[in-house]
Amino acid sequence: MRQITPAQIATFLVLLALALALGVATTWLVLGRAPLGDFRGVVLVAAGVVFIYLWAFAIYRLFLRVFPLQEGELPEGSRAEFAAQVNILFYLMLFNSLIRTHFLPVPLLRLVYQALGARFGRNSYSAGVLLDPPLVEMGDNCIIGHDAALFCHAIEGRRFALGRIRLGHNVTIGATAVVMSDVSIGDGAIVSAGAVVRKGTRIGAGEVWGGVPAKRLRPGPDQPVEEIYTSP
Repeated sequence: MRQITPAQIATFLVLLALALALGVATTWLVLGRAPLGDFRGVVLVAAGVVFIYLWAFAIYRLFLRVFPLQEGELPEGSRAEFAAQVNILFYLMLFNSLIRTHFLPVPLLRLVYQALGARFGRNSYSAGVLLDPPLVEMGDNCIIGHDAALFCHAIEGRRFALGRIRLGHNVTIGATAVVMSDVSIGDGAIVSAGAVVRKGTRIGAGEVWGGVPAKRLRPGPDQPVEEIYTSP
């Protein structure tokens, strides 16, 4: 694992401080003079947390506009590595606690992931964890089961790479499944609960995959049954 540099930490802290300052200022401007009665303190704190996260979303997306996440191998000391490491800091220090608490209802969690850059089709939801939302795309009518995890980064020793995860329409990912980076899942495919889909896997339309590591259990509707035994 590569060390996060002081410059990357300093960049994150400056952006975090900006989000905190803007969140506190917005709270005061909106509610500072409002007659909130006996619950004034509670309302101000709760509103402050909401505004801080809203500003953090905006600042994070602006950072990604300037330093977009780059797919593929990330050379050490490169601009692409800098963006990826600051992105990791945002999740370790700020967004992970929001996503992993199970406090947010699934429909609201969808909005959070979209605010962080994930692309959701119509009627698609995740009750699992998307660790790199800007690199996750899914079509319509997809469901990611409880405590499933999708992560678009691969950290192997000092090797660091990013790869997009693409889901077609009507895809189901079972509870506690793990989908690694650079994976493509076709329309109507199913990943069974608890499966581990290795990086670089291509799952065809209508296929069913399961196991650790995940293998094809059932071919797609247009694929002969015999191919399930002969295909790599």
